Amino acid sequence: MFQSMMTPILALVCWTLIMWVWMYATRIPAMRKAGIDPATVKDKSAMDRLPIEVRRIADNYNHLHEQPVIFYALVVYSALGGGVSDEFNIMLAWAYVLIRVVHSLIQCLWNFIPMRFLVFCLGSIVLVIMAVRNVMAVLT
Repeated sequence: MFQSMMTPILALVCWTLIMWVWMYATRIPAMRKAGIDPATVKDKSAMDRLPIEVRRIADNYNHLHEQPVIFYALVVYSALGGGVSDEFNIMLAWAYVLIRVVHSLIQCLWNFIPMRFLVFCLGSIVLVIMAVRNVMAVLT
């Protein structure tokens, strides 16, 4: 199971869904407490009235739809497009998933920006290594 290049995709999708549940489990009660009626919200400015702790979770959920798109593309290419799907790339894929989970927890629970940025950079480096390995496989 953990030897498949595609399994880390499933893991990150599941983590994103966990964040989705966490987002609504905190957002809906906060909206009620703030007196925000979803039927009357015209733009995002009403959400500025929510506590920062609630907004950070929503921000993280959105972030899980940004850089991880590159991860999904790289993993699919590695597994199905003739790229590199060896043990090292599988380890890199799992490392990226773990890094994104850590990034989420930092952002949602602590949000110490220097630490969050460091973790984000580590994830970026993993993606660069995966991309370079796939490009090298195409060129050789």
